[in-house]
Amino acid sequence: MKADFKMSQSAATTFFSGATALRQPHIPHYPREESPSDIRKNSAWHIAPNLFVSFKYAWAGISYAFITQRNFRIHTAMTATAISFGLFLHVNALGMAIVALTCALVMVLELLNTALESVVDLTVGQSYHELAKIAKDCAAGAVMISALAAVLVAGFIIAPPLLAMVFPL
Repeated sequence: MKADFKMSQSAATTFFSGATALRQPHIPHYPREESPSDIRKNSAWHIAPNLFVSFKYAWAGISYAFITQRNFRIHTAMTATAISFGLFLHVNALGMAIVALTCALVMVLELLNTALESVVDLTVGQSYHELAKIAKDCAAGAVMISALAAVLVAGFIIAPPLLAMVFPL
């Protein structure tokens, strides 16, 4: 059997009228906490209204990585060097495409590594956590493997014309 506990408006007003008197004046009244939707509205988490703004956000991420990450600057310099050598040595289009894509893969993984490290740092703060270390190490390992593969690819594609130029037969 279900009990019905409906209270009339006048009874509720009478019943709860003394509740405001119970609040002690020396206890500060704090405003309500912001809801997640209020936080989203007031934060940097906005959806880009158009394509230009999306590219602006993407460029901000690339700029951040270039300014703050030494390895990203090294990968950028090595990419520029590999592409310059390929153009100087007149490497065919397919070879240049392979070198460019391999170098781009390294830079993309470095950007993802930077993003993952930032999220992990945000999550664990100043404390040490073994799983945070594992996540960071694995992301760095992925970048290292791609960088080694890029060196091998560039070596296989760029080294033969470079050696032919340096040591003509």
